[in-house]
Amino acid sequence: MPVNDIPVLTLDGPSGSGKGTVGQLCAQRLGWHYLDSGAIYRALAVSVARRGISARDADRSLEVARALRIDFRPSPPDGVEVVLDGQVLDAELRTEETGELASWLAAIPVIRGALLELQRRYRREPGLVADGRDMGTVVFPNATLKIFLTASAEVRARRRYKQLKLKGFDVTLAHLFQSIQERDIRDSERNASPLLPAAGAVALDTSDLSIEEVTTRVLDLLQTKLGAERGPTSVTTE
Repeated sequence: MPVNDIPVLTLDGPSGSGKGTVGQLCAQRLGWHYLDSGAIYRALAVSVARRGISARDADRSLEVARALRIDFRPSPPDGVEVVLDGQVLDAELRTEETGELASWLAAIPVIRGALLELQRRYRREPGLVADGRDMGTVVFPNATLKIFLTASAEVRARRRYKQLKLKGFDVTLAHLFQSIQERDIRDSERNASPLLPAAGAVALDTSDLSIEEVTTRVLDLLQTKLGAERGPTSVTTE
């Protein structure tokens, strides 16, 4: 099958909108490959930080981006492992410091360009679920279905707070709320691939929806898009 004919489901949206969890669940139920583009930028941030490189040193950060070797592996029962240079990343990948550095790096056009082809190589049969901030606008503009997930900053901060507390991180809700607001502004106002819904994207506000409700809605939309005759891509929403 030609690469451009391989179906792609894109899930874009700000931090805390639920796109990562929904994306993983959709990929599992479809039996498709999964791309967490945010994890790619976070892995780059980890590599840059380990080398003691400043976030504002675009040239050295670009060298690291061009040499980045990252993969995603299923991690039962319902997760995905991020593997950087053969090493599984866990807590280091999800800290707020890593997220902040990743956000700064993502605003540098040459770095986004260096990682563009890397992301597109994840488009493999039988299909791909890709989540991030510019999956439907830049990386896969011809995606089968484009979804834009959002939620209020307050809801997203509470979600992030709960997630980090469960992982043992010492964070405050007030700090997370401020961080999310600042990141929203940075992501939406950057010159390179600003955060915005792709043309033709279906917008879903997840503020008052459970993960299961969002997942079911997305898979129903995809099933309709693909058509009932596509047996190999039929999905289970229960």
